[in-house]
Amino acid sequence: MKTLYVSSPTKTLKKYDGSQLRPLFSYEHFGLKGNAMLSWVAPTDVTLTHMVDYEDKIEESKICGDKMLHFMIEFFPANLSTGVMAQRLLASIIKDLVQAKAPKATLSRKGDDIYVGQGKLSISIASVSAVSTLIHFAVNITNKGTPVKTASLEDLKIKPDAFAKEVLKAFSSEFEDVMWATQKVKPL
Repeated sequence: MKTLYVSSPTKTLKKYDGSQLRPLFSYEHFGLKGNAMLSWVAPTDVTLTHMVDYEDKIEESKICGDKMLHFMIEFFPANLSTGVMAQRLLASIIKDLVQAKAPKATLSRKGDDIYVGQGKLSISIASVSAVSTLIHFAVNITNKGTPVKTASLEDLKIKPDAFAKEVLKAFSSEFEDVMWATQKVKPL
């Protein structure tokens, strides 16, 4: 899996509004062919037009925050069950990395959501396109601009740039290991 941390977000990454979660975005804007994972820092304001979770859409939920660390993954082929499992794997990896950096924090994972105490640390969605599986996962860097009680990397004294690179490396490594595990088994 190719990875890229975009330290100076381009026009398309200045704000995450949900429109970026589409097939071949990483290839179109960053030349990453095939399985790829991007990360960057930007505010979030997901519009109802681009909202993928129908539960949130029906409730007209606000999905926003002034500064978040984003991860966007695309892998092939399209399979929603595999996407949700990969999304939860990413949540587990991020939770473990946060816990290692903030050992006194009380972290929990409920499905694809990570909490610090009662504060929600992350947002996430998995979906599919006609050709690929897509995941967006973001972690609050600050608690400002969020519509619910949140927790943030600032609270935990975690630097987002270095943390992003650790997550990219850890998830990519796990993804490649899973792919190898599917290729070394004798079929029955």
